Amino acid sequence: MNILVINCGSSSLKYQLIDMENEAVLAKGLCERIGIDGSRLEHKPAGKDKFVLEEPMPDHKVAVQLVLDALSDPEHGVIASTDEISAVGHRVVHGGQAYSDSVLIDEKVKDVIRENFDLGPLHNPANLIGIEACEQVMPGKPQAAVFDTAFGQSMPEKAYMYAIPYEYYAKYGVRRYGFHGTSHSFVSREAIRFANLDPNNCKIIVCHLGNGASVSASINGKCVDTSMGLTPLEGLIMGTRSGDLDPAVIQYICNKEGKTLDEIFNILNKKSGILGLSGGISSDFRDVQKAQNEGNHEAQVAIDAYVYRVAKYIGAYTAAMNGVDAIAFTAGVGENDGVIRGEICKYLTYLGVVIDAEANKGRGENIMISTPESKVKVMVLPTNEELAIARETLALIG
Repeated sequence: MNILVINCGSSSLKYQLIDMENEAVLAKGLCERIGIDGSRLEHKPAGKDKFVLEEPMPDHKVAVQLVLDALSDPEHGVIASTDEISAVGHRVVHGGQAYSDSVLIDEKVKDVIRENFDLGPLHNPANLIGIEACEQVMPGKPQAAVFDTAFGQSMPEKAYMYAIPYEYYAKYGVRRYGFHGTSHSFVSREAIRFANLDPNNCKIIVCHLGNGASVSASINGKCVDTSMGLTPLEGLIMGTRSGDLDPAVIQYICNKEGKTLDEIFNILNKKSGILGLSGGISSDFRDVQKAQNEGNHEAQVAIDAYVYRVAKYIGAYTAAMNGVDAIAFTAGVGENDGVIRGEICKYLTYLGVVIDAEANKGRGENIMISTPESKVKVMVLPTNEELAIARETLALIG
């Protein structure tokens, strides 16, 4: 049984076709510059050469059709026809409070996605466009919505409520939702399996560290807290996002600089984080670490602050769960940067964490980086959001 996984952006479409019999990726690819001059499809079938097609894609419907054509092409395809696709799984960023699990898509689900445009303005509209494009090109094909926010729906009120007038929650759903949920869910389950933990008695912290970054705490696989909030801006220092800050900073800069709220939030989302702290060097950790090694003070502060914030969240979530059995690092930085992992873990000796320096040099694969005597298991687990979406979709269609 083959599941097609779709992740739509406003001008892009990422996809994977996965054979669920063995969870093998048959093909994957990316459509870029949809609706813009220079549209391009990059298609990589398993065991075959990469295929690149430069053709106009005025909208996502055309992009989806080109993806299906590539998948079933006699030369670079991997299926005979779309009949071999059993269902389509879509990443949807924001489901509000309506859904705590993945769901098969119908008109009601699409209405909920629309209702949450305000909470996910950069992603939800594009996610819905991808869903409707698939409906047009593959009418009647089962489609599933896998929500980034679903994992955080198990948080208790004490964790998700903001200390502002209750009416804003009642009227507008202003609360903490959390994001990267598909990744956190996948990695927390993998941690249980990889570390041979009791699924009915385990406390896990997942550090999803990439250009976007978040930390989650889960007990027996259920999220009890996570660092992102109403939007992905809350929490850790990220590549270009500020993470936590005093809200008064916004008013203060507005008054000093004569900027609008929209301008300030653009700065907080796109010009802050590692990029801002490093004095504009880069949002890429490799560039900032290079500058750090060359003695650049701002780069040093940026890395130190990033590591410190992650360590603080780990400490907070250990307290929130009254203990921790395992800590898992994932995503671009978490999977590949042993230096950052090592610096974070230096803060965790009070938990009895002991890191195997040689194992911590590994990257991009499942690795136990703590020693056998470590009181907390620490590991690297590559995330696989596409596979997680495919598994959720398969479960829904039976």
